[in-house]
Amino acid sequence: MEKILVINPGSTSTKVAVFEDEKQLFSRTIRHSDDELKRFSWVMEQLDFRTESVIGALEEANFDISTLTCIMSRGGMLPPCPSGAYRINDDMVNYMYAQKVDVHISNVGCAVADKLAKKLGVPAFIYDPVTVDELQPIARITGVPELPKVSRGHALNTHAMAHICAREVMHKPIEECTFIVQHIGGGTSVWLIDKGYSIDMYSDDDAGFAPERCGKLQAMDLIKLCYSGKYDLKQMSRMVRGNSGLKAHLGTSDAREVEKLIADGDEHAKLIYEALAYGIAKGIGDLATVVKGKVDRIILTGGVAYSKMLTDWIKERVEWIAPVEIMAGEYEMEALAQGGLRVLRNEETAHEFKYNAPESL
Repeated sequence: MEKILVINPGSTSTKVAVFEDEKQLFSRTIRHSDDELKRFSWVMEQLDFRTESVIGALEEANFDISTLTCIMSRGGMLPPCPSGAYRINDDMVNYMYAQKVDVHISNVGCAVADKLAKKLGVPAFIYDPVTVDELQPIARITGVPELPKVSRGHALNTHAMAHICAREVMHKPIEECTFIVQHIGGGTSVWLIDKGYSIDMYSDDDAGFAPERCGKLQAMDLIKLCYSGKYDLKQMSRMVRGNSGLKAHLGTSDAREVEKLIADGDEHAKLIYEALAYGIAKGIGDLATVVKGKVDRIILTGGVAYSKMLTDWIKERVEWIAPVEIMAGEYEMEALAQGGLRVLRNEETAHEFKYNAPESL
């Protein structure tokens, strides 16, 4: 019998769950306020804060941490890689510390898991990190050869939702299905999953904007802003990933707060929120062209997919392509636990991550 701790750091929360084999024993979502997070200028500075949050949730649940046999974490921004499990090792943690710009909050997850796993003497893994890359060759081509398209986003949750939809809605193997899966959280990504492979996708900096991300921008204007002297590299990176989208327009990335503004008659908030739906719908429509419109289902998932106002606006624009399934929330915790269980049962072999740090580090 395996007891697996699952850790999933998000931009404004830390999710914690414990599974006994396939059975979830408990789950907690720890919310982090803007005031708590604003003291951190870099995601890896949150290591102790996030670790204490995890330990606090376990203590509150009266769970004996010494009974754990494995720790799973949502994976961070590794170099482009195949899907599957990756053992958390010193190379992986050191790689995350070497990333100073264009970082993701999930980067700190492996460091939290590593810290706890070493203390307990148990293995730790990530599964389907945000840089899972299965793009078909034609999808990689851009107009600038030095900047080929890469895949990065919510691979874990979108793949899990595709499997659930294939099994429970289509009643077919995923290899016989074509889905467009749109994740909507603090960041967004939309994936074309065809016959089990994510052959094309948009992340939250090349499709519609997200609650905290910039979305697609016109290149020349962005270049001019970068060279305006107003911002350095770090400031620009934080602008487009963390301080843009709903947050930049309305001062909050919380969809519930935005909907309250709209309910109170704020027409500007309504315009911005509908623009979020508009951009998301355009990304879905783009990907439908790749498979010539032959899409079995469009899936809307992620925490913000609980917003009926937003999903209704999206559905109005895309349901002519295919029926829309609202699968709000995330299946990431279960997917992580099941991935770890497959490794522990020797049904799957974990990849070993190697990192050759520059001598200057």
